[in-house]
Amino acid sequence: MRSARTALCALLIGGALGLSPAAASATSSQPSAPRSAFALSSTAFADGGVIPKVHECTSGGGSDPAKRNESPPLTWSGAPAGAKSYAIVMRDLDNSSLIHWVIYDIPASTTSLPQNVDHAYRPTAPAGARQVYYRGSASLYGYQGPCSPSTVNTYEFVVHALNKTSLTSLNSNSSTRTAAREIGAATIGSARITGES
Repeated sequence: MRSARTALCALLIGGALGLSPAAASATSSQPSAPRSAFALSSTAFADGGVIPKVHECTSGGGSDPAKRNESPPLTWSGAPAGAKSYAIVMRDLDNSSLIHWVIYDIPASTTSLPQNVDHAYRPTAPAGARQVYYRGSASLYGYQGPCSPSTVNTYEFVVHALNKTSLTSLNSNSSTRTAAREIGAATIGSARITGES
């Protein structure tokens, strides 16, 4: 009778804990798979730092020769394994999150953008990428740099890992808002940096 009662108690305790001490120890000792964090950086400025003048717009007035409206170099790492392409969206966070740049259909094999991506719907680098037409203080395809001469604004660059190789619903007439919405719907991960200008 005592042995039956002891066995019943052991069964109840084991059930409450879910695992025997030996099994729990074996489970907790199994190493978890290493995973890098998705990160975006630029050699032009540190996260939260000052964006150099060469990346500022040339359409905001004045004649400062240092301003050249060149997009900054960007590099990313640790993207989700399922990424089929990338897109980058730049916004002025202090001006109603105004979108300054959208580049998408960046091949999955690409992990960086050079400085001064062509102002073209289909830039030469990265091959296969497309850019949205910016309608604002300038009218051009691609990057429109910071344009806040009387204030210091925060600009956000976000790289999106997408679950599609190409955003076929977008074309050369798509707006920045439409593109940003399509990118958001296909995003499986993102990384960001900000800069002041």
